[in-house]
Order: sequence, then C-alpha cells, then structure tokens
Amino acid sequence: MKHKSELYKTQQLELANKIINILNLDENNQILLYDLDNNKEKTTEILKLIPELRKYFSFGTIRGIENPTSLKRPWMSIIRQITKLTHIISIKDKKIIIEDKIIRTKVYTFIKKDK
Repeated sequence: MKHKSELYKTQQLELANKIINILNLDENNQILLYDLDNNKEKTTEILKLIPELRKYFSFGTIRGIENPTSLKRPWMSIIRQITKLTHIISIKDKKIIIEDKIIRTKVYTFIKKDK
C-alpha cells in the first residue's frame, strides 16, 4: 500500500501553495502572527481546506486537521505542517506598537526550498 505522500504528491504541493497564497506574504515573505490572529478571512479560508487536506494528507500528526477544536489556533498547525513541503519556516519574536500599546508577537518567514 502506497503512502499518501507518494499517491498525492501533486495535490499536496498544490495545497501548500494555496495556503501560501492565502497568507499573502509581504515582500520579505513574512507574516505576523498578530495579523493572522486579527484576520478572520485568512484563517477561515485555511480552515475551509480541512476536508481536502484530510483527503490528501496523513493527518494523524497534524492536530489542526485531526481535531481542530482542541487547539487555540488550528490554522497555525495547518500552516506549519503543510507549507513545510515547499518552504522552510523561520520564527522570531517581535514587538510591535499598536495604538500606543506594545504587543509581543511572532514573525514567520517563509523561505522557498530548492527543488
């Protein structure tokens, strides 16, 4: 029996690229966690992909697909696990100022893998 990673390689890469497109990364291929937390449109679009992700991925180790209600940010689990097929993800802490308040967040940088 073949693994889903062998059977559905093309579909998996397409879904990884679809998630990257939904994220709409900036010119440095980055996105702030704060921005994702406050953009329900992006997170909803990613969560809508769950049935398709279940079809093409072995999701036992991807908690955002397996049991999304058990996580605070199931979409973040999906982003990290699915996009690692095509990108290396670097995560750094960052402080931003919004309305005179200092907010601590994370910045995710997506570096395209060589083929």
